[in-house]
Amino acid sequence: MIFDTHAHYDDRAFDEDREELLGQLKEAGIERVVNVGASIHSSQTTLELIGKHDFMYGAIGVHPSETEELNEEWIKWLEEKSRDEKVVAIGEIGLDYHWEEPAREFQKYWFVRQLELARTVGLPVIIHSRDAAADTLELMKEHGRDLGGVIHCFSYGPEMAREYLNMGYYLGIGGVVTFTNAKKLKEVVKEAPLERIVLETDCPYLAPVPNRGKRNSSLNLPYVVEMIGKLKGISAEEVMKTTWENAKALYRINK
Repeated sequence: MIFDTHAHYDDRAFDEDREELLGQLKEAGIERVVNVGASIHSSQTTLELIGKHDFMYGAIGVHPSETEELNEEWIKWLEEKSRDEKVVAIGEIGLDYHWEEPAREFQKYWFVRQLELARTVGLPVIIHSRDAAADTLELMKEHGRDLGGVIHCFSYGPEMAREYLNMGYYLGIGGVVTFTNAKKLKEVVKEAPLERIVLETDCPYLAPVPNRGKRNSSLNLPYVVEMIGKLKGISAEEVMKTTWENAKALYRINK
């Protein structure tokens, strides 16, 4: 059984065959999926999607690149919708300094505000951090230390991984771990306890080798499982079993 902890099946890339593809997942061993919002619109479409599919759960929140749309009315909306029993996290939220806009201080404000939201509603967080390692860690230590959650698409080195592991966070590992040039990430996977790793796709993005550059889906997760097993010297079955339990613990799903 495989649990995809981070997908974007509401993305337009799936418009032509979404239902057909989702119908194939269980047969392929993908038993559960968390669809993750990255804007107000995608949080809305995530809620629609998880209402249609029993095996899907949702996370709602606003990605740092989309924070210019946020205001307190939308925070209230997110708070209200997070009460849905199938909403299991606030996210994806965080910092992204890859582009100049939105301004860094603006991103920080709404990152902290959404961490506060997660604390208010008692949900874990899904953290997006790109080219913003130091600021993300500083804000997490100050405002998110005990919230629980996952560092999505973990992309930093072993030292940063240890910081988050020491705070009780999980590391989201996806297709990038299969890339030849992902040396830092492979070191992280070797070093991190399997009990703190969860599987994710970030689909339709970041498909693993041998499908790199193509549209990603949960059907590609066996390649990620295989690489994690290879790096840690364990079987694919052990990787699947442990990461399944990790994902349930991360999102506090008991069934």
